[in-house]
Amino acid sequence: MRTRLIVLQALVLILLAALTVRLWQVQVVRGPELMNRATETRTRVVIVPAVRGQILDSSGRPLVRNKTALVVSVDRTGLTRMKDQGRKVLGKLSQVLGRPVAHLAKRITPCGPKVPKPCWTGSPYQPVPLDEKVDTREALQILERQEEFPGVSAEIHAVREYPGGRAGAQMLGYLSPVTEAELEKRVGLKATFSGVDLAGREGIEYVYDEELRGKAGLRRVQVDRMGKALGVEQEVEPVAGDHLVTSIDSRIQAVTEKALQRAMKSAPQADGGAAVVLDPQTGRVLALSSAPDYDPAVWAGGISERMYRHLLSEKSGKPLVSRAINGQFAPGSTFKVSSVTSMLRAGYPLNGKYSCPGSVNVGGRAFNNFRGIPLGTLSLHLALVKSCDTIFYRAAFEEYTRDGGRSPKKNAKEVFANTARKFGFGSPTGIDLPGESSGRIPDRRWKKETWALTSATNCKRAGTGYPEVKDAARAAFLKRLAHENCTEGFVLRPGDSANFSIGQGDVLVTPLQLARAYAALVTDGKVRSPRIGWALVRPDGKVVKKVPVPVVGKLPLQEKERLYIKNALSQVASDGTAAGAFSGFPMDKVRIGGKTGTAEVWGKTDTSWFASFAPTKNPRFVVVVMVSQGGMGAQTAAPAAREIYEGIFGIKKPAALPGGKPVSKLPAFAPDGTVIRE
Repeated sequence: MRTRLIVLQALVLILLAALTVRLWQVQVVRGPELMNRATETRTRVVIVPAVRGQILDSSGRPLVRNKTALVVSVDRTGLTRMKDQGRKVLGKLSQVLGRPVAHLAKRITPCGPKVPKPCWTGSPYQPVPLDEKVDTREALQILERQEEFPGVSAEIHAVREYPGGRAGAQMLGYLSPVTEAELEKRVGLKATFSGVDLAGREGIEYVYDEELRGKAGLRRVQVDRMGKALGVEQEVEPVAGDHLVTSIDSRIQAVTEKALQRAMKSAPQADGGAAVVLDPQTGRVLALSSAPDYDPAVWAGGISERMYRHLLSEKSGKPLVSRAINGQFAPGSTFKVSSVTSMLRAGYPLNGKYSCPGSVNVGGRAFNNFRGIPLGTLSLHLALVKSCDTIFYRAAFEEYTRDGGRSPKKNAKEVFANTARKFGFGSPTGIDLPGESSGRIPDRRWKKETWALTSATNCKRAGTGYPEVKDAARAAFLKRLAHENCTEGFVLRPGDSANFSIGQGDVLVTPLQLARAYAALVTDGKVRSPRIGWALVRPDGKVVKKVPVPVVGKLPLQEKERLYIKNALSQVASDGTAAGAFSGFPMDKVRIGGKTGTAEVWGKTDTSWFASFAPTKNPRFVVVVMVSQGGMGAQTAAPAAREIYEGIFGIKKPAALPGGKPVSKLPAFAPDGTVIRE
């Protein structure tokens, strides 16, 4: 026992000696150095995000605005450095937010090729917002017990709100987190990246992203070694983003949305639709609607995998896609304004008389008028009003033959195709929206290029057929078509020219292209590139920049020819193919002009079109409605256009636009940025 006590005493003395030496080293040898480190301050740079600008309609009404919300965010990098990978923190956070731990874990997982949604699309080094709808009680639970929630913050942020709900969702676009790729690509964005920035996706949020974003601020904060803030060394206030005033009139947009939805419901087989309203005198867009639609608020705080799949699903009709600018459909008889012009450019007399038989022979095949009904001898004026097909079949076939037919001349004029391009068909309109489709104007060159790309597949199918197609008749047709395309798919055939003349066959246009063409036709003949953006305005109301509408072409028509076609279209709604749809409409108050279109689609119900303008003497509105699988033009699209005009001019209800004219002046702003209402 005595030996053990001696050993224990020795150990205690050694420990005391070591402690004394260490204290002497810390307090005497390194005392001044450690004292400086304990009292020194450090500077941390904090990027302060700017408030994003609002998107307003032509009268200053908000289409997209900001609202303040408590946002709970998680520093994923900090969680992954914890021993348990942050599972304990997520567990406590789950109890506060009322969401499963598994869901929260998915939300902070960076997206990848095999990572299911919801996942994090932004930078892995920025805080991940988990909930943008927390209440004050939930936020306080996190803030008051910060030691239990390391890496978790609850702060007030501005989030996007859509007063119009679903109206114009595809046109407006949405916001999502900035990605690493964007930070590397956009140097200016990387320099002012705050860690919680969102970038515009699709729509005008994307096109005007830089202007709406504003400029981030800078704050240099002095902190002690524990990270506690001691004071602000330097502060540069953020500059709020500009407001974007658009030419969209929210009142017309609302009327258009309702009319399109009603048209979709009236056609049992309808699977999509679009409506466009333009001011033909300026080329500005007053309303742009697409169906099916969706609620853009689903993007706030991250979208679920189920909803994301729904937006891109064929079954749901791909509501994320705008059929107004991306939908490509055969235009049917609405295309005849281009074909009449083609005839005039080919030398057919403006005031000539033309036979409209029930059927004509084109390349050994009979091409019938609508229901095979002969209409006698007509002028071009009545050919448009009554929508005769056979006049255009014959003219297109004659021009096809003059160009050499199946063996084209070197200097083939291809009048019908080249005239259509002058109307703006076959190329994007250039509207200030991303991802616009170009449509299609099929000519000899297109046939050759398409054959080169598809001949291998067609030749294979010519042998194997389509065993997967259950309909025997359709399978046989597809096999025969594959054989024809394999052997002579590079040849423009007589039937191709006939179908082209009435907007069928391989011709494809977008609703916006058709609206632009009609706008040029009924005003001054100038083809404009439509614009939604009108002006960028500072938060204090100062106009920074106006967005011009460029003229990009001119119709190949003399003034008297243009007026002739316009006058013919002015009778369609009263005495022509749309007379039934406009029965009882007060034409003495507002006269409507236009053209119906019924485009056949193999295996589906016809596409319904109506392209129109009003008032006919001095057009201020061009309205184009398209309903896929909507049936005849006069059956579905024309009644929808009528409903839009009734809303604009107040035929049955108070007018959406008192005075019946588009807004022509930018809204006035007070010094505090609020819109002055007259």
